[in-house]
Amino acid sequence: MGIGDELGGLGDKAKDLAQDHPDQAEQAIDKVGDELGQRTGGKFDSQIDAGEQKADEFLGVGGSDQHGDAQSQQGDGQQ
Repeated sequence: MGIGDELGGLGDKAKDLAQDHPDQAEQAIDKVGDELGQRTGGKFDSQIDAGEQKADEFLGVGGSDQHGDAQSQQGDGQQ
């Protein structure tokens, strides 16, 4: 059972909205990550970045920002 099942389909609704408005979804994820980073004084930046990436993947958004570039460079071993 996934998080979408536990929340009465909320995950599916979020995915649908993100697919309809991918730029807004990506901006929201980035804004939340930035706010969390500021509130924690940067202490948990790597964990916050990982959470942003998971949210991007779950919602099917994101692109060639810092998350995508790092993955593509690590994925094939070439730069």
